[in-house]
Amino acid sequence: MADKGHTDKIKGKAKEAVGKVTGDDRMKAEGRMDQAKGKAKEAVSDTKDALRAKRDER
Repeated sequence: MADKGHTDKIKGKAKEAVGKVTGDDRMKAEGRMDQAKGKAKEAVSDTKDALRAKRDER
């Protein structure tokens, strides 16, 4: 089963939370970037799945 960005999103949320608690703006920013990367991976995967399904309909 493919990850599809889920791990990046979880890692990002954890980094962001640690950054908030410690006051580390860089860590918070890294967390938000990881979450965005995870969302992008999910979007790409969903698009690929949709295109494959459309192709298989023919």
